Amino acid sequence: MPDATELSRQDHVEINPLYMFRWEESQDSHILLYPEGVVKLNQTAGAILERVSKGLSVGELIDDLQQDYVDGDVADGVFKFLEMSHAKGWIRRK
Repeated sequence: MPDATELSRQDHVEINPLYMFRWEESQDSHILLYPEGVVKLNQTAGAILERVSKGLSVGELIDDLQQDYVDGDVADGVFKFLEMSHAKGWIRRK
């Protein structure tokens, strides 16, 4: 039986409504705003959460990112980031 935090390609996730995901021009990066502060995201994290905000399944998100990062398999890194984001409460299953 899979762990409760383990995600599959069929899962759909969304940004937790306690967080606001947006591009911040002054920081030249995507950020997550929440009542206690802000998380500045690196380029890859921003690219992943941007696709999460479009409502793609995890599998669709991975396939879409793979087109941008053709030099290697992105699936493991995406799963690790999404599982960490889920554990931190940034995202949740739909």
